[in-house]
Amino acid sequence: MNFEYVPLIPVMRELYRLPRNMARFRTYLRTIFPNDESRDQLLPLLAMNPMAKDHVMHLLDALLAIDADGIGARATAEAAAELADIPGDFKVGIVIADDWLGGWTNRYADEFTFRFCYDHVRAHPNSTKRPRWLKDCWITGVLWSSEPANEDAVRQAVKTAVYRTAYRHQHGLAQCLREMLAQEGYIMSRAGCTGPVLDADDIAYTREVLAPFLDSQDMRTCMECLFGDAAGQTLGFTPRGLSPWAGLALALNDARNSSSTLRAFPN
Repeated sequence: MNFEYVPLIPVMRELYRLPRNMARFRTYLRTIFPNDESRDQLLPLLAMNPMAKDHVMHLLDALLAIDADGIGARATAEAAAELADIPGDFKVGIVIADDWLGGWTNRYADEFTFRFCYDHVRAHPNSTKRPRWLKDCWITGVLWSSEPANEDAVRQAVKTAVYRTAYRHQHGLAQCLREMLAQEGYIMSRAGCTGPVLDADDIAYTREVLAPFLDSQDMRTCMECLFGDAAGQTLGFTPRGLSPWAGLALALNDARNSSSTLRAFPN
């Protein structure tokens, strides 16, 4: 895989310098889809809130202060060295999703989309082709407005996004909870993620609760199992007695303790 890292944090920061009105929104759209065909389509910016309040601007300032784009570029290069044998050309960028005061952004619905759903910002995971209208295929590292600027968070956001694209190329899209757990466990472990984490008793309990649903393809059930009761409550879902991020914590735990993540959730 070939990657080109594109610094998007200064682009977002410049957009937020504009007054929060329709002129800003129109500039935002033209930034993503410029009239000049020689310029990049900055499609990862579709995940940002163009009308965000000042908290996002302050977070961008903090990210600039730690050179988040430099961190992201180095993380991209590290991943690229490990994925050289997989075909595909991609641009990589970081975007902030506004899950704190954004109004229409639900963290968990967006997490599910970023992790498991195909979109038109990239080529199909099993194809080196891209939609005709798409100039470049993008990989988006997502940060969240509810979380502070942090070097590890930046590195993990980029690496998980890159490894996820490679994983999809090799395995296709995850169709059921079992495959989602295998995918995310492998990706989080490979990217060096340190969480989410549960204690041993909670891991055992979570495994027991999830066992009847491993072959489920129902998005609601999968979200309940992956993200836990607190997440489900924000969407009106069924409480199952699960801790926050329970399924993902189980996936990471089992990936770290298995020679093959795909064997961690056997058929």
